[in-house]
Amino acid sequence: MSALYDWLLFVHVLAGAIWIGAIVLLTALAGLILRAPELAEPFTGALRRLGPVVLAPLPVLVLGLGIWMVADGDAWSLGQLWIVLALVLFGAAFAIGAAHQSRAALAAERAARRGDHAEAARRLRAWAWGSALIALLLAAALWDMVFKPGV
Repeated sequence: MSALYDWLLFVHVLAGAIWIGAIVLLTALAGLILRAPELAEPFTGALRRLGPVVLAPLPVLVLGLGIWMVADGDAWSLGQLWIVLALVLFGAAFAIGAAHQSRAALAAERAARRGDHAEAARRLRAWAWGSALIALLLAAALWDMVFKPGV
Protein backbone atom coordinates (compact mmCIF):
# COMPACT_ATOMS: atom_id res chain seq x y z
CA MET A 1 0.00 0.00 0.00
CA SER A 2 1.16 3.50 -0.73
CA ALA A 3 1.88 6.25 1.75
CA LEU A 4 -0.93 8.24 0.11
CA TYR A 5 -3.36 5.39 0.81
CA ASP A 6 -2.32 5.33 4.47
CA TRP A 7 -3.01 9.05 4.84
CA LEU A 8 -6.33 8.74 3.01
CA LEU A 9 -7.30 5.90 5.33
CA PHE A 10 -6.27 7.88 8.42
CA VAL A 11 -8.31 10.96 7.49
CA HIS A 12 -11.24 8.79 6.31
CA VAL A 13 -11.37 6.96 9.67
CA LEU A 14 -10.85 10.20 11.61
CA ALA A 15 -13.69 11.95 9.77
CA GLY A 16 -15.96 8.94 10.33
CA ALA A 17 -15.09 8.84 14.04
CA ILE A 18 -15.78 12.54 14.46
CA TRP A 19 -19.06 12.20 12.52
CA ILE A 20 -20.43 9.34 14.58
CA GLY A 21 -19.09 10.85 17.81
CA ALA A 22 -20.78 14.18 17.08
CA ILE A 23 -24.06 12.45 16.24
CA VAL A 24 -23.99 10.38 19.43
CA LEU A 25 -23.12 13.41 21.58
CA LEU A 26 -25.80 15.62 20.03
CA THR A 27 -28.39 12.85 20.36
CA ALA A 28 -27.54 12.44 24.04
CA LEU A 29 -27.78 16.21 24.55
CA ALA A 30 -31.17 16.23 22.81
CA GLY A 31 -32.33 13.55 25.25
CA LEU A 32 -31.35 15.81 28.14
CA ILE A 33 -33.02 18.83 26.52
CA LEU A 34 -36.25 16.84 26.16
CA ARG A 35 -36.41 16.75 29.96
CA ALA A 36 -36.28 20.57 29.99
CA PRO A 37 -37.95 21.65 26.70
CA GLU A 38 -37.54 25.33 27.57
CA LEU A 39 -33.87 24.81 26.64
CA ALA A 40 -34.75 23.65 23.12
CA GLU A 41 -34.25 27.07 21.54
CA PRO A 42 -30.55 27.51 22.40
CA PHE A 43 -29.87 23.85 21.55
CA THR A 44 -31.58 23.96 18.15
CA GLY A 45 -29.98 27.34 17.45
CA ALA A 46 -26.60 25.74 18.10
CA LEU A 47 -27.54 22.86 15.77
CA ARG A 48 -28.31 25.34 13.00
CA ARG A 49 -24.86 26.87 13.40
CA LEU A 50 -22.93 23.63 13.98
CA GLY A 51 -24.58 21.57 11.26
CA PRO A 52 -23.13 23.35 8.23
CA VAL A 53 -19.71 23.84 9.82
CA VAL A 54 -19.17 20.51 11.59
CA LEU A 55 -21.68 17.91 10.43
CA ALA A 56 -21.99 18.72 6.72
CA PRO A 57 -18.29 18.45 5.75
CA LEU A 58 -17.77 15.10 7.50
CA PRO A 59 -19.90 12.91 5.21
CA VAL A 60 -18.32 14.61 2.19
CA LEU A 61 -14.86 13.78 3.53
CA VAL A 62 -15.83 10.21 4.41
CA LEU A 63 -17.31 9.53 0.98
CA GLY A 64 -14.68 11.38 -1.03
CA LEU A 65 -11.76 9.79 0.75
CA GLY A 66 -13.36 6.35 0.63
CA ILE A 67 -13.80 6.55 -3.13
CA TRP A 68 -10.27 7.91 -3.50
CA MET A 69 -8.92 4.93 -1.52
CA VAL A 70 -10.78 2.51 -3.79
CA ALA A 71 -9.35 4.29 -6.85
CA ASP A 72 -5.84 4.35 -5.33
CA GLY A 73 -5.77 0.72 -4.13
CA ASP A 74 -5.46 -2.26 -6.46
CA ALA A 75 -7.17 -4.57 -3.93
CA TRP A 76 -10.52 -2.74 -3.97
CA SER A 77 -13.27 -2.13 -6.50
CA LEU A 78 -16.64 -0.41 -6.27
CA GLY A 79 -18.35 -3.72 -7.08
CA GLN A 80 -17.15 -5.52 -3.94
CA LEU A 81 -19.97 -6.40 -1.53
CA TRP A 82 -18.50 -4.59 1.47
CA ILE A 83 -18.02 -1.39 -0.54
CA VAL A 84 -21.54 -1.57 -1.98
CA LEU A 85 -22.92 -2.09 1.56
CA ALA A 86 -20.88 0.85 2.83
CA LEU A 87 -22.21 3.09 0.06
CA VAL A 88 -25.81 2.03 0.75
CA LEU A 89 -25.44 2.63 4.51
CA PHE A 90 -23.71 5.95 3.89
CA GLY A 91 -26.43 6.96 1.43
CA ALA A 92 -29.18 6.14 3.91
CA ALA A 93 -27.46 8.07 6.73
CA PHE A 94 -26.80 11.03 4.43
CA ALA A 95 -30.39 11.05 3.11
CA ILE A 96 -31.85 11.08 6.63
CA GLY A 97 -29.53 13.90 7.60
CA ALA A 98 -30.29 15.96 4.51
CA ALA A 99 -34.03 15.30 4.23
CA HIS A 100 -35.15 14.98 7.84
CA GLN A 101 -32.70 16.35 10.38
CA SER A 102 -32.45 19.95 9.26
CA ARG A 103 -36.23 20.30 8.89
CA ALA A 104 -36.91 18.73 12.28
CA ALA A 105 -34.33 20.96 14.00
CA LEU A 106 -35.63 24.11 12.32
CA ALA A 107 -39.23 23.23 13.22
CA ALA A 108 -38.17 22.62 16.84
CA GLU A 109 -36.37 25.96 16.93
CA ARG A 110 -39.37 27.83 15.47
CA ALA A 111 -41.72 26.20 18.00
CA ALA A 112 -39.36 27.04 20.87
CA ARG A 113 -39.17 30.67 19.74
CA ARG A 114 -42.98 30.82 19.81
CA GLY A 115 -42.91 29.44 23.33
CA ASP A 116 -44.64 26.21 22.25
CA HIS A 117 -42.51 23.88 24.35
CA ALA A 118 -44.68 20.83 23.65
CA GLU A 119 -44.27 21.23 19.88
CA ALA A 120 -40.57 21.99 20.27
CA ALA A 121 -40.14 18.81 22.29
CA ARG A 122 -42.10 16.79 19.71
CA ARG A 123 -39.93 18.08 16.86
CA LEU A 124 -36.74 17.64 18.86
CA ARG A 125 -37.77 14.07 19.72
CA ALA A 126 -38.20 13.39 15.97
CA TRP A 127 -34.76 14.89 15.38
CA ALA A 128 -33.26 12.69 18.13
CA TRP A 129 -34.81 9.55 16.62
CA GLY A 130 -33.37 10.52 13.24
CA SER A 131 -29.96 11.04 14.82
CA ALA A 132 -30.15 7.70 16.60
CA LEU A 133 -30.97 6.02 13.28
CA ILE A 134 -28.03 7.77 11.62
CA ALA A 135 -25.73 6.61 14.43
CA LEU A 136 -26.99 3.04 13.98
CA LEU A 137 -26.40 3.20 10.21
CA LEU A 138 -22.90 4.59 10.75
CA ALA A 139 -22.15 1.84 13.29
CA ALA A 140 -23.29 -0.73 10.71
CA ALA A 141 -21.02 0.94 8.13
CA LEU A 142 -18.15 0.78 10.61
CA TRP A 143 -18.80 -2.95 11.14
CA ASP A 144 -18.84 -3.38 7.35
CA MET A 145 -15.52 -1.52 6.99
CA VAL A 146 -13.81 -3.58 9.69
CA PHE A 147 -15.09 -7.05 8.74
CA LYS A 148 -15.41 -6.54 4.95
CA PRO A 149 -18.09 -9.16 4.20
CA GLY A 150 -17.47 -10.89 0.89
CA VAL A 151 -13.68 -10.52 1.05
